[in-house]
Amino acid sequence: MPNITFTHPDYKDKTVYAVAGSHTETILKIARENKLPINFDCQDGECGTCLIKVTHLDKKTPKGGPLTAKEQTVLQQLGKLSSDDIEQMSVDDIPSQWRLACQMIVRDEDLLVEYGVS
Repeated sequence: MPNITFTHPDYKDKTVYAVAGSHTETILKIARENKLPINFDCQDGECGTCLIKVTHLDKKTPKGGPLTAKEQTVLQQLGKLSSDDIEQMSVDDIPSQWRLACQMIVRDEDLLVEYGVS
């Protein structure tokens, strides 16, 4: 079961233990269940309001799933990723540090999630 530490410049860090089966839940859902104030609007990966920066804390290769097509589009619009970045991630099979909380599914790895970032 992964530990997810949520951090924000205005709030105390909070570590939550993702329960069994949470590998199908998004970061946003886990944050809301734990009363963490990640901003969101659409919950569908189209607005970019729930932008987060993710650091994979395990020493091995990060397991974060690939970006959804919606994430790719929104992250490019926000200036967080270029087309070259997206191509390189698909070649190297390494996830982006920038994600949308409503789209990122938790895998079995410890994470540091920075929210309220821009």
